Amino acid sequence: MNIVETAVNHGSFKTLVAAVTAADLVSTLISEGPFTVFAPLDDAFAELPEGTVETLVKPENKQQLTSILTYHVLVGKIMSTDLSDGMKATTVNGEEVTVHLKEGKVFINDAEVVLADVTTDNGVIHAVNKVIMPA
Repeated sequence: MNIVETAVNHGSFKTLVAAVTAADLVSTLISEGPFTVFAPLDDAFAELPEGTVETLVKPENKQQLTSILTYHVLVGKIMSTDLSDGMKATTVNGEEVTVHLKEGKVFINDAEVVLADVTTDNGVIHAVNKVIMPA
């Protein structure tokens, strides 16, 4: 299964899948890749201010939504064992994220990786507990 099929099958990424669909990014995330996706769980989207998700998925906000979603994606298959403290990685949207290793936990900026190394046919998913926002 590809990244999108894996996310749908997992069941905890319904909001992410809806957002990816609204941003017309499904075709990208089912392509050959490989990609690494720091995938916010549904609970992470629920933590955003009320109405944020509903506003972002509107057609007039597609560019902003795309920027946020592509900030969660890296080109290449990067497993958790490839990450090091202080490592910087350029996301698909062109901005950098920083890896932090604290007390045995992995963070991407300030989002904790709560499920790592979910391999797919075209990359890997790392579930995170927070939606990370570009600058």
